[in-house]
Amino acid sequence: MNLKIETQSRMNHLAKQLYRMTWPMIFGVLALMSFQLIDSAFIGQLGVVPLAVQGFTMPVQMVMIGLQVGLGIATTAVIAKALGAHQQRYAKQLGALIVTMGGAGMALICVVIYFLRGVILPLLGADHSVESIVDSYWLWWLGSVWLSAFIYFLYSVSRANGNTKLPGLVMVLTSLLNLALDPLFIFVFHLGINGAAIATIIAFAIGIAIVAPKILAQHWVLFDWHDLNIKRSLLDILHIMGPAMLSQLMPSISSMLATKLLASYGTAAVAAWALGARYELFSIVAILALTMSLPPFVSRLLGQRKIADIRALVHCAVIFVLGFQLLIALITFAIAPLLTQVMTSAETVAQILHNYLLIVPFSFGLLGTCMIMVSVANALGKSYVALIISILRLFVFYLPCLWVGAYLGELYGAFFGALVGNLLAGIAAYAIYVKTLNKLTHSIPANAATQ
Repeated sequence: MNLKIETQSRMNHLAKQLYRMTWPMIFGVLALMSFQLIDSAFIGQLGVVPLAVQGFTMPVQMVMIGLQVGLGIATTAVIAKALGAHQQRYAKQLGALIVTMGGAGMALICVVIYFLRGVILPLLGADHSVESIVDSYWLWWLGSVWLSAFIYFLYSVSRANGNTKLPGLVMVLTSLLNLALDPLFIFVFHLGINGAAIATIIAFAIGIAIVAPKILAQHWVLFDWHDLNIKRSLLDILHIMGPAMLSQLMPSISSMLATKLLASYGTAAVAAWALGARYELFSIVAILALTMSLPPFVSRLLGQRKIADIRALVHCAVIFVLGFQLLIALITFAIAPLLTQVMTSAETVAQILHNYLLIVPFSFGLLGTCMIMVSVANALGKSYVALIISILRLFVFYLPCLWVGAYLGELYGAFFGALVGNLLAGIAAYAIYVKTLNKLTHSIPANAATQ
């Protein structure tokens, strides 16, 4: 009986810690998503060509984000694990190494992309009408990309050290700054699409000026590397970064294939699907926040060899996600007619979107479970397991089910296909996680695994 009470008390303690780490990230993610949405709306007022430029920029941006997030995942995993193993000096050296090498590497990639823009644009199908705008816009945009990556690496170091409030608050601040500066630079100073990139540069520069001194003051980075095996450390980072980066790039490939399938039903179907995808992002904001706050917690427990605590923590996260997303789905079902009126005025699009909102959101709980299992696998140092889960989710379950659903029931069937695909992906991901954790438990001494 005492053991049961003690276990329940421990789970409550872990759940409270996870909550404290997650809620700042929810506000941060919401703020970032809102600013990106409004930023696109401002650019949309400039005309067709600037919108086209943004469209051709998007695939390149997805690659850059994949690199950035991949290194960010590796950062939180290796630093948090080192801290859990009480290797404070090594954790600080890793923080400095990642910020330095990551910043230098992203800067080099940005320079290469700018000088290869004449090769990249034709490959993306761009015509001569966008080239002159890209010449100036990409100069500013790539500057904003580098600053975005650099501040993301700083956020990752902060999260790895258990502080999610700092990145969460600064994400909100930079988003608000961007929203305030966008119309000023785009319309008042008449800088057009370049003004949007300049506003982002200023916002992120201010964010870095706030975050960097706090990280230095907390001594989370150490630039004394005389006793650090840099080659081994970089290999440890790349071991997680490579598969994590591929996992981040896969959804964009899947999205393009899904869009191509839906395009056969007309532009209204594509428009409704795009609106549904945008609603999905806002619906799963708590899940996105958990994928940022949970991994450093898991990695630290792994460093301490507290496998039982990892099991309890992930269990709490999954129960929360399933319950919360079911509530969101029920609310969406109840107010679907109102949502469709708010999101679109086109009758044909609204009808399709209404059907989407009645069906697909009921799968977001297990979709979220799948996303969390990818993050947990990376945190456990099992980056290839995370990659396998991502491949299974998109190319074994989601896309085939979408196709089968469309084949059997056309557009309405495609929505049920998406539902089934997400459900199967979540169940499979959880089963793979359980198997992986059991193997990890057997590889750790019994007394350590139950601590």
